[in-house]
Amino acid sequence: MTEPMILRARVNAPLPAVRDALINPESLQIWLAEKAAVDLPTTFEFWGRYTPEGDAPHQRLLHVDDRSLKFNWLLDGVDTTVEITLEAENDENTIVALSQSHFVMSEALDVTASIRGVLQTFWCMAIANLVDLLEGRELTYRHDFTDPTMATETVIDAPLHEVYESLIDGQTVTAWFGYPIDIEAWAGGRYAMGGFESGYAAKVVDVVPDKKLSVDWGTGAGVTSWELADSNGKTRLTFVQSGFDPATPPHAGWLGSVSGLAELRRFHEISNWRPIWIQDEAAQAS
Repeated sequence: MTEPMILRARVNAPLPAVRDALINPESLQIWLAEKAAVDLPTTFEFWGRYTPEGDAPHQRLLHVDDRSLKFNWLLDGVDTTVEITLEAENDENTIVALSQSHFVMSEALDVTASIRGVLQTFWCMAIANLVDLLEGRELTYRHDFTDPTMATETVIDAPLHEVYESLIDGQTVTAWFGYPIDIEAWAGGRYAMGGFESGYAAKVVDVVPDKKLSVDWGTGAGVTSWELADSNGKTRLTFVQSGFDPATPPHAGWLGSVSGLAELRRFHEISNWRPIWIQDEAAQAS
């Protein structure tokens, strides 16, 4: 049974600027895809290595107007439907709402099930990049679906110890990641998405204060490592997923984690920070 996949995010940009980023192929090639072709009102396509099943464009435009975009996207033989709508919160902020059909959470948890399992976290990463583009910030990451290597590096404009503490304190991680996370920050401790009461916890396998945290998610997903180093008063964070079968990379879990890095950067770098995600209506998809 498919489940609705709905995301809502706040962008610090006026609605016309957000709409332009949605339909301008040059902008799309920055925040969404390696390649894009747009010829409204008939064509809206994107493909390439940063797109699931991106060997060719698989989209068919259904509708476009000043505040919405709707298209079919063929994925793993199924014609899914994506709808993006824009709402002006005020003159300076826009709410972006995105939904996609044929998303099944069990497929996101099973890397062998279907590429459709990546939809939720693919769009989380894409929307985070859209926000960074429109707010004039450097993009955090673009994932290459043709390469099983899962590693990235980013510089956070904050002292190393502060960044480290924001990775090991469960309450702080819950704040910037937008999902309950409980952490026992010692080797052999638990790292629980959904909190300890959720019934499943990964294992903390390596902790070096102010330098490294590694978590083993078990069969399939492998090990996530955060490695930190000082960079002229800022923090260089290297983020790596390893120990998985390269024939079935855990795209969904990786993209979920790395999209969180975009919010971690904002958490440390933006005064009066507030999450881009609007959780009251997106909690089921976050």
